[in-house]
Amino acid sequence: MNSYILPLILTLAAGMSTLLGGFITFFVKRDNLKALSVGLGFSAGVMIYISLAHLFGESAEMLSSYYTVIVSKSIAFLGFFFGIIIAIIIDYFIPDHIESDFLSTSKHCEQKHRIRRAGLITAIAVTLHNFPEGMATFLVSSHDIMLGIPVAIAIAIHNIPEGIAIALPIFHATGKKRMAILYSFLSGISEPVGGLIGVLLLKTIMPEQSIGIMTAAVAGIMVYLSFDTLLPLAREYGENHHVIIGIVSGMLIMGFGLIFL
Repeated sequence: MNSYILPLILTLAAGMSTLLGGFITFFVKRDNLKALSVGLGFSAGVMIYISLAHLFGESAEMLSSYYTVIVSKSIAFLGFFFGIIIAIIIDYFIPDHIESDFLSTSKHCEQKHRIRRAGLITAIAVTLHNFPEGMATFLVSSHDIMLGIPVAIAIAIHNIPEGIAIALPIFHATGKKRMAILYSFLSGISEPVGGLIGVLLLKTIMPEQSIGIMTAAVAGIMVYLSFDTLLPLAREYGENHHVIIGIVSGMLIMGFGLIFL
C-alpha cells in the first residue's frame, strides 16, 4: 500500500494544477470581453492541439500493444467519433434555460447563459479527460516513479490552461470567482479519483486496452467542444484577430509543454 502513496501524490498534484489555472480568473476583469474572446480562443487552441497532436496518437499507440497497427488506428478513429457523439448527447441534454438573476435584458442574459454553458461543458470534457490522464499517471508512477515524475509534470503543465478554459467562462457568466474556482477544483480532483478507479477497474473487470479507447473518445469530445462552442463564442465577443491570437497562443504553449516536458 505504501508503494501507492507517492504515485497518488503525483497524480493529485497534476490534477490540482487545473485549480491553479482557475485562479487566473482573479486577475481578469469581468467586463473585459476582449480578454474573454482571447481566452476562449486560447482554450480552443489548447484543446484542438492536444486532441489531434497528442491524445489521438497516444490512443493508437496504446492500442498497438494489443492489435495490429491498422486495427489499433481504426479503433482509435472510431473512438474519436464516438467521443463526438457523446459530446453531442451532452450538449443536447444540458438544460438550456436562462436564470432570471443573471441580467435584466434578455439578450445579455442569453449571452451570459451561453458563456456559462460553455464553461460547464468544458468542465465536463476536462473531467472526462482527466480520468484517463489520472489512470496513466498513477499506473506509470506505480511501475517506475522516475518515469512518472516527468509524466506528472507534463500533465500539470497542460492542466493549467484547461483550468483557465473552465474558470474564465464561468466567471464571466456569474461574476463569482469562488464558483469558477470550484469548477476548476472539481475537474482537477477527478484526476486522482480517475487514477484510483482505474487501478481498481483494471484489476477487476476492465481490459487494459479500454484506456486507449477512452483517450480517443476524449479527444473527440474536446475537438467538438472547441468547434461547436468555444470558437463561435470567441468570435462573437471579440474580433477575428483576437480569436486567432488566443488559438495560436494556446497551441504554442501546449506544444511547448508536450515537446520539452
